[in-house]
Amino acid sequence: MDIGTLLTVAGAFFIVAASPGPANLGCALVSMRHGRRAGLQFGVGLSVGLAVWGVLAAAGLGAVLQTSEKALIALKLIGAGYLFWLAWQSGRSAARRMADVKPAATSARWLRQGVLLNLSNPKAVFAWMAALAMGLDADAGVGAVGIATFVCALIGLANYLVWAVLFSAGPALRIYQRLRRWLEGVVAGLFALAGLGMLRSALTR
Repeated sequence: MDIGTLLTVAGAFFIVAASPGPANLGCALVSMRHGRRAGLQFGVGLSVGLAVWGVLAAAGLGAVLQTSEKALIALKLIGAGYLFWLAWQSGRSAARRMADVKPAATSARWLRQGVLLNLSNPKAVFAWMAALAMGLDADAGVGAVGIATFVCALIGLANYLVWAVLFSAGPALRIYQRLRRWLEGVVAGLFALAGLGMLRSALTR
């Protein structure tokens, strides 16, 4: 694989990974709510889930999902359910007083929640396929696909870690403390909208 092809794939994936969505939104919220360490742990979990979809996309599961309507619908329903659960959790947090907010979860739990959030989004595999298709062609070997997948996985990890660091910094924390209920409420609404979008996609396919 030449460097130009790799840069094309990496650039396309970076645009997808850095765009605001449930994963980046969740990373920002965890970082503001529970601090940098929790945000970084959550980001690592997100990157693991993203990497799993990347490996599956490289192995051809994306093509299987595109042709298997039942499997795709099932994954979308699971994803919608998880997004609704996240919306419920954010809504409950918005309704609490600051003193009633529960302490941060353990490291293992943040990692697990990050993995689950990205694994609950079957659209991630199509995002991977779109990025890989930007530079790779039908003649690309296993080695080229593997290198591209590895580089994109690193980009995903770096993206989440940057979100965690930025939103756990002093200015972001001060904004969160002043506007916590409003921010939690907005996040709850965005998660609910994302869940509704995935649910509609599953039921209208």
